[in-house]
Amino acid sequence: MTGALTVKNITLEEGKPSICIPLMSSNTPALIEEAKRYQKEKVDVVEWRADIFEEIENHAAVEQVLKGIVQALKGIPLIFTFRSHLEGGEKVLSKEDYVSLNQFVIRTGLADFIDVELFQGEDTVKNLISSAHQSNTYVIISNHDFQKTPPESEIISRLKQADELGADVLKIAVMPKETADVLELLTATNEMRKYTEKPVITMAMGPLGVISRLSGQVFGSVLTFGAGEKASAPGQIPVQELYHVLEIIDKSMAGK
Repeated sequence: MTGALTVKNITLEEGKPSICIPLMSSNTPALIEEAKRYQKEKVDVVEWRADIFEEIENHAAVEQVLKGIVQALKGIPLIFTFRSHLEGGEKVLSKEDYVSLNQFVIRTGLADFIDVELFQGEDTVKNLISSAHQSNTYVIISNHDFQKTPPESEIISRLKQADELGADVLKIAVMPKETADVLELLTATNEMRKYTEKPVITMAMGPLGVISRLSGQVFGSVLTFGAGEKASAPGQIPVQELYHVLEIIDKSMAGK
């Protein structure tokens, strides 16, 4: 069984998955308004997809947005994510700029989590984890494969690698081409319970993968992403529909 991680008022743990909604606007006023709306909807976690932000290379503007988002969220945990172009993001940053941006966000102390991509390189990942932990910031190590679904053994291997590097939360998203791919992902998720005590987040993207976004309570994924103003990945379900379905599953599991 994977362990639990409590951040502010939310605990990431097995059972009914927490729901995260992404902030996907490109400018400061729109991002703050999005955050205010999601606070009223009382989502569990919010992710700022900062690669969408038009001033992402201006650190002062990034800090201004972070302050506004945190104020608007009123205690909802915040994930800071710059998703690289290679893993489905909107902008290209050099390795040096990627590291500099994340280090800057860590130093502000405003984000509860930073998302660090597994394949940014071992030294980069370790250095960011070290900085984050010194600043009491949690790290999600993630991998997004938009081309395929690796075999179960490879999915487990990547999650184990993230664990060994020192992540607080382990995350992988894959793209299924057939039903069997979704089963690979779900089986790997279930198997990871044997290998880690850290929270695990997994999903299969696109229409075939929708079931993976709903079945975390069965297979062990602790967080699922819902669509707000705009989906951040293919297959995300509108957040209110997601709440409804997860509640049905939770009630069913309680009576099993």
